[in-house]
Amino acid sequence: MLTGKHLVFVGGDRRQLEVIAQITDNDASATLIGFSELGRSFSDTIFAEPSEAVFAQADALVLPVAGMEDDGRVDTSFAPQPVELKESHFQAMRPGTFVFTGIAHRVLAEWCERYSLRLVKLMELDDVAILNSIPTAEGAIAIAMQETDITLHGAKTVVLGFGRCGQTLAHKLHAMGAVVHVCASDPRDLARIHEQSLIPVPLKHIEHDVHDADIVFNTIPAMVLPAAVLRRMRRDAVIIDIASKPGGTDFRYAERRGIKAILTPSLPGIVAPRTAGRIIAASITRMLADDEPEFEEEELWT
Repeated sequence: MLTGKHLVFVGGDRRQLEVIAQITDNDASATLIGFSELGRSFSDTIFAEPSEAVFAQADALVLPVAGMEDDGRVDTSFAPQPVELKESHFQAMRPGTFVFTGIAHRVLAEWCERYSLRLVKLMELDDVAILNSIPTAEGAIAIAMQETDITLHGAKTVVLGFGRCGQTLAHKLHAMGAVVHVCASDPRDLARIHEQSLIPVPLKHIEHDVHDADIVFNTIPAMVLPAAVLRRMRRDAVIIDIASKPGGTDFRYAERRGIKAILTPSLPGIVAPRTAGRIIAASITRMLADDEPEFEEEELWT
């Protein structure tokens, strides 16, 4: 339970609504900034504009998965304009206050360090990232089914990267009967891919492996599908890039060649916002609850 805790939520998408619901169900109160067009209410919450006074009362600040841009902008789906945060808002918070975000750009990290705030990058936590890979993989597969005229069963699929999302995606594709090639650079990953009855491909051989692929799923946030690789691919292939923006595909050249290439970041917030929100809320709740001071033994008996 989070009795007595007060959280400030700034912007976000439908995932944030589930986080707010879960947090308030755990007896916390909340101030919502950037929710002027929300159209629903939560228990023990108030709406406000960003001010130093609001941030000074926070036990935790909760930013969206996309975080805050370096110019202070926080995007929101529930207001006509993004929220603009300033350094003074962070300066107003008590040292040690939690700042939860999915990812952290440079300025946010600098301000949190300058004012001794506890920055938590949720998407870098194993528990959040692994669980978040489930709606990501399901969403990517749903898009593949919509954008192709073949079954996944028997299709040659290539997964680029064997991190949290890559592992979950490859496992689910294999379970559906797809022929799954996985490109990775770490020999340990290649060994694990083989152990899981998938087809391991060293990343340096990507050009030779994708040339006859039906569907390519990219999870690597780097340019792994440049023009030189795309020109070897079939024109009827489909690329689903789930890496963070700007992805790892030369989308300009893909369009020129006639290859359907789709950038799909933030899939959990699109295909399963309730599940994704619950995953985030569980981690926030655990960290805030674990932060409660423990009573000394002598205090229990006074």
